[in-house]
Amino acid sequence: MTDRPILVTGAAGFVGHATAHRLLERGETVIGVDIVNDYYDPSLKEARLATFQGKDKFTFHRMDIADAEAIRALVADRGITRVVHLAAQAGVRYSIDNPFAYERSNLAGHLSIMEACRHQPAFEHLVYASSSSVYGDKPMGGAGFSEDEPSVSPVSLYAATKRACELMSQSYATLYGFPQTGLRFFTVYGPWGRPDMAYFSFTRKILAGEPIEVYGQGKMARDFTYIDDIVDGILGALDHPPERGGHRVLNIGDSHPVGLMDMISTLEKAIGREAVKIMKPMQPGDVTATYADVSKLHALTGYDPKVRLDEGLGRFARWYKGYYGE
Repeated sequence: MTDRPILVTGAAGFVGHATAHRLLERGETVIGVDIVNDYYDPSLKEARLATFQGKDKFTFHRMDIADAEAIRALVADRGITRVVHLAAQAGVRYSIDNPFAYERSNLAGHLSIMEACRHQPAFEHLVYASSSSVYGDKPMGGAGFSEDEPSVSPVSLYAATKRACELMSQSYATLYGFPQTGLRFFTVYGPWGRPDMAYFSFTRKILAGEPIEVYGQGKMARDFTYIDDIVDGILGALDHPPERGGHRVLNIGDSHPVGLMDMISTLEKAIGREAVKIMKPMQPGDVTATYADVSKLHALTGYDPKVRLDEGLGRFARWYKGYYGE
């Protein structure tokens, strides 16, 4: 740990909020950046930011990461040498109808961050969020996705932008010599989560007595990864930078895929109510299964996810009922 502040982009977001808090808990100084857009309920983002009140080692800047000059000035003025870049336009289905939001936030935003980092003397490490979506579709069963897959096949614009960010980072690491690590996230869930995620929207509908729409006829599977385990992996990667000029991409997931119907059953138990289910076909951009091989991250940092789905969804259900007064 150094005295220099760490920049966390997307600090009002689900993963950014949790990461910033964990960094503060271990004594770091944190600068948070977020545009706080209305992709989902901004009041939830503002509530996350309110949890930083009284944290004197945290400062927040409401800023567009695609504003390259503003980002560069912030990094230079505060002497930042470590960045956890989590801000992005998320959502596979949203990218179908709103493609230019991904161009600005994901492509221009990532380039803006890298430009600021490469001009900073003695820059130590850029850790950035990629996505399991870059792998494309894979049938259920067999080994998990490995970073050594011979090719990746993004099937949504969101996934394509994330893969593009990985390629840009590879080129910048080679050209300018600053260490970078991309983390391919696998279905993060937990308290303070994103309302557009299935487990979150299912909870709202089940408690309201509304039916839930189950896509892919319920035959999909996801590698649900609890937020605390994700933050363990992020900080572990941050603390183990590659050599100067090095760039690597690592999976960060639970490595225990769960079928969608099993997730719904577990959620019903956590909530204490049964869902009315409407089975629907697969949606454009969706994939059948995701399953992370996390052996590389484990070897590097000792990463070992601890929270299983029943416990994690139980924690989420308690938070949801407390936050929304259900």
